[in-house]
Amino acid sequence: MKRMPMRLAAAVGLIVLFFVLQGLAARVVVAQDAETPATPVVTDDQVNAVAKTLYCPVCENITLDTCGTAACADWRYEIRLQLESGRTIEAIREDFVRRFGDRVVGTPLDPVLRALSLALPYAAAVLGLAAAVFVVIRLTRRMDRSAMRPAAGTVAEGAPRADYADQLERDLAGDRP
Repeated sequence: MKRMPMRLAAAVGLIVLFFVLQGLAARVVVAQDAETPATPVVTDDQVNAVAKTLYCPVCENITLDTCGTAACADWRYEIRLQLESGRTIEAIREDFVRRFGDRVVGTPLDPVLRALSLALPYAAAVLGLAAAVFVVIRLTRRMDRSAMRPAAGTVAEGAPRADYADQLERDLAGDRP
C-alpha cells in the first residue's frame, strides 16, 4: 500500500506541473496580445513629399526625391525612419539644415536671410532695367543734339550762300577768275 500513495503523489505532481506550465504559456500569449503602440505606416509618397523640399547635399540642384545616388537613398530611408518615429516635417528639415547647412532647403530658414534671398533678385532686375532706360534716354538725347548742330566744315546759317553758289557755277562752266 505504500506504493499507492507514491504513485498518487507523482500523479498529483505531474498534474500540478502541467497546470503551472499551462499558466506560463498562457501568460506569454497574453503578453503578446497586449496593445503595443503601432508604428505608423509611412508611405513612399509621404517620404517623397519631405524629400521634394530638400536638396541633395552632395549633388548640385537636385532634390532628394529625384536623386539616384546611394547617399540620397540612405537619406530618404532616414526621412522614413524619422517620420515613423513621429517627427514633424519641419523638425526633419531643421535636422537636415543643422547637419548640412542652408543649401539643403534652397532658401534659408532665417526669416531675414530668406527675405533677402527672395527680394534681391527682383531688386537687381528693377535696378538693371532702370539703368538701361537711363542709358537709352541719354543716348537718344545726345543723338538729337548732335543732329541739330552743323557738322564741322559746313557753312553756318546766315553765311553768304550766294558767293558759294556763284563760285560753284563758275567752276562748272569752266570760267576761272
